[in-house]
Amino acid sequence: MPLHARKRPSSARRRIAVTVGTLAMVSVAALGTAQAAPADSAATTYTVQPGDHLASIARTLHVPGGWQAIATANHLASPYALQPGQVLTLPAGSAPATQPATPTQPATPTQAASTASTTTAAGGQTYTDNLDGWIKHSLAIMAQNGIPGSYNGIYRNVMRESSGNPKAINLWDSNAAAGTPSIGLLQVIQPTFSSYHVAGTATDIYDPVANITAACNYAFHRYGSIDNVNGPY
Repeated sequence: MPLHARKRPSSARRRIAVTVGTLAMVSVAALGTAQAAPADSAATTYTVQPGDHLASIARTLHVPGGWQAIATANHLASPYALQPGQVLTLPAGSAPATQPATPTQPATPTQAASTASTTTAAGGQTYTDNLDGWIKHSLAIMAQNGIPGSYNGIYRNVMRESSGNPKAINLWDSNAAAGTPSIGLLQVIQPTFSSYHVAGTATDIYDPVANITAACNYAFHRYGSIDNVNGPY
């Protein structure tokens, strides 16, 4: 009889069966461990701070899928405006956010004015170097150039467009895709800024007073006043 055809003793068969069964249980246990989701993979939240925008949050917290994933998770649509204190859901895999226990609320223009440094305009007029001062400085220049607009109209549009961040830049809309992203407090593209720039203000589109004044000049020619603007313009 060939060696491979010999029957094994019954005790040997039992040992083999036990070994196979043990290996099967070990394999199942190992598979279950591999499939279990890590405890820290759950979605987390982030509280928006002054000056935040989707791209900066995605970059800082290494969000899988980038800013688009945050927008999708929170059902946000263009122009993707964020408000300080707003709580966002972050996709699983994002880095944990380190934030104060109580969300920081943006200071009102009056509160900010009491702590901000000041700048001196032509003619010796002093303005606080914050949103309150930038708006008031721009209004003075607008008055000199016959450009209509009110404090409330400018403030309302600034908060919608940039949340008061003079360095805000939109890197995801159609303007950005065309190579001319919306920039600054009132989210102006460079061609518009250049066309409606008001003499006596800085030529830097990020300059808050120049940005406000050029945007209000544009709004004046297209809508009659920045006060008539209540949405994307």
